[in-house]
This record gives sequence, structure tokens and C-alpha cells, in this order.
Amino acid sequence: MTNAISQAAGVSPGATGRITAASVAVQPASVTITWSDGVTGEFAAIWLRDNQPEDRDRHSGQRLIDVMDVPAEPRIRSAVIAGGDLRLQWLDEPHTPVYALNLLRDHATGARGRPELDLRCWPGAAELAPQRDFGWLALDVLRSDAGARLAWLTRLLQDGLAFLSDVPCVDNAILDAMALVGRVPETNYGFVFDVRAVPQPENLAYSDLGLGLHTDNPYREPVPGFQALHTLLAAPDGGDSLFADGYALAAHLRATEPDAFLTLTRTPVPFWYRGTGADLYAERPLIELSCSGEIAAVSYNNRSIRPVRLPAAQCVRFYAAYRRFAALLREPRFQLRTHLENGQLVVFDNRRVLHGRTGFVSAKHPRHLQGCYLTRDSVHSQTAQLRSSRESRRSA
Repeated sequence: MTNAISQAAGVSPGATGRITAASVAVQPASVTITWSDGVTGEFAAIWLRDNQPEDRDRHSGQRLIDVMDVPAEPRIRSAVIAGGDLRLQWLDEPHTPVYALNLLRDHATGARGRPELDLRCWPGAAELAPQRDFGWLALDVLRSDAGARLAWLTRLLQDGLAFLSDVPCVDNAILDAMALVGRVPETNYGFVFDVRAVPQPENLAYSDLGLGLHTDNPYREPVPGFQALHTLLAAPDGGDSLFADGYALAAHLRATEPDAFLTLTRTPVPFWYRGTGADLYAERPLIELSCSGEIAAVSYNNRSIRPVRLPAAQCVRFYAAYRRFAALLREPRFQLRTHLENGQLVVFDNRRVLHGRTGFVSAKHPRHLQGCYLTRDSVHSQTAQLRSSRESRRSA
């Protein structure tokens, strides 16, 4: 990993190991635990009561109670540490729940037990190389080596971008490969779409023009979570692939021009596409934030944007911010440029990573890629299930 990739979020330990709970302080409304390395966590009585292990089904892990089944103001009589557990007694109830200390520590430190959620941004994309700085694996290894597959999937989710090699150059081989990654939904293009130049294309992706950095299908609900592109026939001259980390670009805008950033998070932008068998429309801001204010998605597609409906003064502010973000997309330092050869396949987070290409002359050198989309939840699910399966085998 080069210094052009920055750690966007730290990884907290998921288990205490040799770290032990040093003390516990009890009040009727809360319990405070201090661990031997100085980590401290305060747990409200209402949170502890709502998360009693005995109130979850042992098989499914689903809750057996509703929040209205929990006393509004539960009170704690006592709490003691016994081995790796916290044992609690309620003042007004007979329950004596037992909580695993390692899970309480994870809650105190913010650890989620899913390394793939600890994102890595790559603002200095021009300094990076796909095989050195991103997940890169041969398809046969992805299929046969569960450990390598888990590592590759984790990198895909952390970086938003990963590559496969040695994918057979035959139609629909992309579907066989992506079955190991996630679920491919059908769209108006089918399960697979062909990216090659055709006369009078209804989508400029099916021309030999260069395409600026963009995300796909912001006019859909939901927007495709991931996209895969498989090179069946590379153009020897032109047709280079371009990628940029939208999270890094949005963070750069937030740091340098916060007013422009806020404008792009608060302005609904209409996107529209009409083609054979489809008339699709949706509105969303160019930059979307999570409930906690973190950058959650970037939607940028100059080919499908429709006129914004704003008063004149707001329109001027929006276009100033819009142009500033568009200018960042054109800066070479933010762009990873690579030439995908025959049999190579790229997968990227379509809600984060912008992609484009340089132009080529199809009459001289035909170029053929096949693509598909993957649902976001299925990629995360594949990763989590694979990790859980491997951890279960190790502990057996």
C-alpha cells in the first residue's frame, strides 16, 4: 500500500485477548467498565435492558421482544465481572443477564467486527497501480482459495475497486465470475450488457467516444451498487480505463470549499434516461451523506442530468459548486489510468468510484467489453458469510 492511499477509519480490536476488564462502577442508571489498557465504556441501563442476550433467539439471533416490552426506566442493583462476562442484577426484575465483555468492548470502541467497513481512500490515484495497490487475483484462485477470495472481497469493499485476471474471453463469462462476488440483477439491458461501438447508439457508452468520469444509472431506484466490466477484446490504441475515488474527491471539496460541499449535499438533482424498454427518472444530490454526516454516495453523470429546478439565486450557487466538483474530476492527480487487457475484469463500487475511458477508433480496432451490475447487499453478504464460515471452521 503506497502513501497515496490513506486510512479513512481505524480498526478497533474485536476481542480483548490479554486485555482484561480492570474495574466496574455501578449506578442505578448505568454501568461503567474500564479495561486494563485504559479503554472505558459507559453502558446505559436502558441499553443493557434492551440488549439482554436472553431476549434474542439463539438460532436466528433475532429479537424476541419489542422496545415497548422493556421498562422505560430500568434500574441496576449490582454488576460484577466474572471471567469474560459482566453479570448484572436488576433492582425491579428477576432477570440476571450475562453479557460477553468482548462484545461490550467492541461497543465501547466502535468496533463492528467487519474489516470491510473500514474504508481506505485513495486521493492520489495517479500514483497507484492496479496490481500493486488494489485487490488483484486470478479467477481460478478466487474460485478455489477461500482465504484469498475473502481477502479480495474485503479489499473490494474497503477500496471500492478490485481486479480479476484470466477470465475466459467468451460471452457471459462475467456471470460465472460474479457468482463468486454477489448477485447480478436484471435491468432493461438484461443481466449482461455489451460495451462496444454501434451505429446511432442510444447510450454514448456504446460509441467510441471518450467518456468523462461518471457513475452509472443515477436515474434508477436503487442505483446499482457495484459494476463489473470484463474485457473480451481490448483496443491496442486508446480505450484506457479511468477511475477516481468519489469519497476522496468529496472529502477534498469538503475540506477546501465547505460551502460548495454543503450545496451539493442539499440540492436535489434530476436524472433521466429513456431507451428501448425503459423510461427511468430519479432525483438525488450529487453527494449523499449518512445519518452521522459521513460521505455515503456520489452520483455524477453529465450525460443523464436534467435541468435543476431552482430559483435563480440558488441556481447560481449550485452551478458554482457543481463546476468546482466537475473540475476536480478532470485533475489528473485524482485519476487512476490503466489499460485492461483481454481476460481482465474490474469490479467497482458504483456509489463511490467514478469511471470513464479514453476514446478509440472502432473502425480500426474494435473494442468489446461485457458488463453487469451487482446488488450492494449481496456483495457485503458474500463477504460476511465467507468470513463467518472460515471463523467457524477455525474454532471447531
